[in-house]
Amino acid sequence: MTQQSTADAREIVFDHVVKTYPGSDTPAVDDLSLTVPAGEICVLLGPSGSGKTTALMMVNRLAEPTGGDIRIGGKSITDLDPIELRRSIGYVIQQTGLFPHLSIADNVATVPKVLGWDKKRIKERVGELLELVGLPVGEYGRRYPSQLSGGQRQRVGIARALAADPPVMLMDEPFGALDPITREHVQDEFLALHERIRKTVIFVSHDIDEAVKMGDRIAIFREGGRLAQYDTPRTLLKQPADAFVARFVGADRGLKRLTLTRLADLDLAPVTAAEGLPDLASDATLRSALSLMVAEGTDAVRVLDASGEVLGEASLDAVRKAGAA
Repeated sequence: MTQQSTADAREIVFDHVVKTYPGSDTPAVDDLSLTVPAGEICVLLGPSGSGKTTALMMVNRLAEPTGGDIRIGGKSITDLDPIELRRSIGYVIQQTGLFPHLSIADNVATVPKVLGWDKKRIKERVGELLELVGLPVGEYGRRYPSQLSGGQRQRVGIARALAADPPVMLMDEPFGALDPITREHVQDEFLALHERIRKTVIFVSHDIDEAVKMGDRIAIFREGGRLAQYDTPRTLLKQPADAFVARFVGADRGLKRLTLTRLADLDLAPVTAAEGLPDLASDATLRSALSLMVAEGTDAVRVLDASGEVLGEASLDAVRKAGAA
């Protein structure tokens, strides 16, 4: 699959959106206004009961807004048929929601079949997507969800959400059920995939580290469904809007900022010692570099390119200065 431009994605606008459930005196989401630019990942973050999942569900009208408007690509969702709207949006949930009685290939083909695609087109699309998520159809297409690992099932869920080539994807804590190692791996795979497909993604999480890693922008909700801050991860960590946001992102937000810069982004110094410094790949984060220096008792790391050639040296002082920028 060739890389797509953001022209294939759609801007999402929340315009003073309110959601109050029947029998409740207080809104689950209260006067929410924010814009998710086309092709970006927006992570919704907040404590339990803050309305982040409700905000996500209103985009495809699984929860109907009580007030305000949501527009996708300039069109109000209230002007669209709910079923057609949902078919045009990819949806990934924590437990993947795969049909256990269907093969992996048939799971991915679900929406194209509903849309009436011909068999040849469906077969080609299923093969393309399973290859894209690292599960070749020849090896995995005839298997069933119970025959896959948790990480593999999550990748199938992503492939299924992409089957009809939707401009928008909604992801509700999609990696929350995975163990930490698998979770990190699938996160990395999805980010690499997003670089190629450039969908507009709204991603619900409860984990600030995941939000910083995954999001182009982060929306932090406070209890009562009110938006506390909507910013890039770097701005959010450097300039929390208030004490609530500062507490929520954590006292170690300075360390979290180190995950936003990679060694390749530094002006590396010439290596001063041929021996004694630990090696680290240039795509490693500054936080990884700092951790390695502490573990090895050094004040610098040697930085290597993808072929193992030495690019230079990153010192503790350079890491500190870059993290404070």
